[in-house]
Amino acid sequence: MTSPLIDFSNRITEAVEQSGKAIVAVNARQRFPSSGIHWRPGIVVTADHGLKRDEEISVTLPGGSTRGATLVGRDPSTDLAVLRIPNELPVADIGDSQSLRVGSLALAVASTDNGNSAVSMGVISALAGSWRTWRGGQVDQLIRLDLNLYSGFSGGALVSAEGQVLGMVTAGLSRSTAIALPVATVNRVVDQLVQKGRIARGYLGVGMQPVRLPESLKQSLNLNSDGGVILVSLENDGPAARSGAMIGDIVVAFDSETVGDTEDVLALLTPERIGMPIPVAIVRGGTAAILTITIGERPRRER
Repeated sequence: MTSPLIDFSNRITEAVEQSGKAIVAVNARQRFPSSGIHWRPGIVVTADHGLKRDEEISVTLPGGSTRGATLVGRDPSTDLAVLRIPNELPVADIGDSQSLRVGSLALAVASTDNGNSAVSMGVISALAGSWRTWRGGQVDQLIRLDLNLYSGFSGGALVSAEGQVLGMVTAGLSRSTAIALPVATVNRVVDQLVQKGRIARGYLGVGMQPVRLPESLKQSLNLNSDGGVILVSLENDGPAARSGAMIGDIVVAFDSETVGDTEDVLALLTPERIGMPIPVAIVRGGTAAILTITIGERPRRER
């Protein structure tokens, strides 16, 4: 009769072996590779910060053989990149990251440079709702991990005790802790990168700073917010400038959503709003007004 400890050990081994069949090493930087997950047939997701070049990328498959990979697109704001490879591997068994609980066992499964699996074990230390990364990307769920992400682990899989992949792990979104991107975020970014090769971002063509509103102004204009964002610069012929916006205008609501900080505005510049005329409530010279701004798409920057 086996002991509970041996049973537990066997379960972990099986989970690593099962998930590791869909984990590759991504060779796109010097010294050591990062990891990637065969997320869909012929599609690998990996950590964007682990790609130091856009060309001459290869992946090392489980077992050690190497295949060329093509960069489909990358989204630094969520630290996700998508590669296309020959469809020779099992696809990851994707689970539901919404089923996670604080204290649940967490496995980070990665690949070494010779195609062997590597694992780090810990627990889910915190869960929360959607959040915005320091680079402006929207993530559907905060999944914080209490485990070590060793060199090359970023881009690997968050794996449950049942061997299902519940997200992609990365050390690129926090300086102090390991983070996993949930399945919903990975799917959303993969869809956009496969379709367009980039992530479309809404664009106003303005520089903004948060500002507090005087109590007298709030009362006279019947405003709900304690603050707004003041326009400190306007790009020539940008979406806001074309709408009649002026430097010094204070934005207090965007598409009927109250805004009190630049982060509030950025969160509302979603890809779905690109090309849409949006009502923007402003205060100009102590008077309330409405501008209609047709949201543009943020220009692509050269790497």
